[in-house]
Amino acid sequence: MSYIDKVDKDIKEYFNLLEPEYPLFLNDYIETKRLQKQKYISVSCGTIYSKMYSSHKFYSSLDHSVAVALIIWHFTHDKKQTLSGLFHDIATPVFKHSIDFLNGDYMMQESTEELTTYFIKSDKDIMNLLKRDGIKLSDVNNYHIYPIADNDTPHLSSDRLEYSLSNALFQYKILKLKDIKRMYDDVEVEHDEKENLELGFKTKEIAEDFVNLTSKMSVLYRDDKTRFSMQFLADIIKQLNSDGVIEKKDLYEKKESEIIDIIENSKYGVLFDKWKNAKKVNVSGKEQEGVYYVNHGAKIRYINPLASGKRIYDISIKAKENIDKNLSYNMDNYVYLDFSFDDINKK
Repeated sequence: MSYIDKVDKDIKEYFNLLEPEYPLFLNDYIETKRLQKQKYISVSCGTIYSKMYSSHKFYSSLDHSVAVALIIWHFTHDKKQTLSGLFHDIATPVFKHSIDFLNGDYMMQESTEELTTYFIKSDKDIMNLLKRDGIKLSDVNNYHIYPIADNDTPHLSSDRLEYSLSNALFQYKILKLKDIKRMYDDVEVEHDEKENLELGFKTKEIAEDFVNLTSKMSVLYRDDKTRFSMQFLADIIKQLNSDGVIEKKDLYEKKESEIIDIIENSKYGVLFDKWKNAKKVNVSGKEQEGVYYVNHGAKIRYINPLASGKRIYDISIKAKENIDKNLSYNMDNYVYLDFSFDDINKK
């Protein structure tokens, strides 16, 4: 059975909402070896493995990529743009953006994207399919060239729309499918201030609801426990890499569950177990001694969408307040749990 036949029924229902007439040409691409590796990576950046988070729904990087492709197809019916969306996370490693923290890229979270072309080009099946369909590598290896697929923050793109809707539905359980449908049915293709194409909302009310939703989730993406968790996972990988236990290529070749097994069976397993079973993090305005702590910011993911051609921030007091509150979230705290890597390394 193919991926689309085996996908979780709740996810399949969500896919059907995004595009009732599923584009069958996607199937051959989805079944390629490189894209199939994305089935084993959670979009949660590893956070679902800790009890600090209430949702443990495994929504994969592949699920996200297929959903982005479906949104792009729904609004463009363009194969090249749709495939660029399908491939946009093909270079995603285990623990997703936590590896950007490993690379010191916690503010932009784009460090792994440079491998996109390499992974597409190195998969013979993908390249043969592109040749079969008369599509160039340069047409699909950079979804940034298609504004419906991706654009600059804080504009609305298929990628931002998708992770906003799926996170609200599956990860944070803020909305139900009927709520997702209400928002999605109001989305249309509009023109921004520079006459570029951009997804926007037909009605001010739904744009306000969307901003209220995404402003709340934007804080969740970078709150104290999430910044701590992502940096902690990155530092465990860094330690294991320094110890010669994990190679960088393992992050792209092994399943997330296999990397977790390596961590749990390493000397850092005790720290990982403490993080897994923690219910909350400790927070202080002062630097902490003798414990592992995190003290830095993270990428601010926020959206200021168009509503009938006008930026919602400029026409809605409610949306302006939500966005301003989101942008003012304080990330200056020292966030920690009561353990230290030094204790392990001294043994």
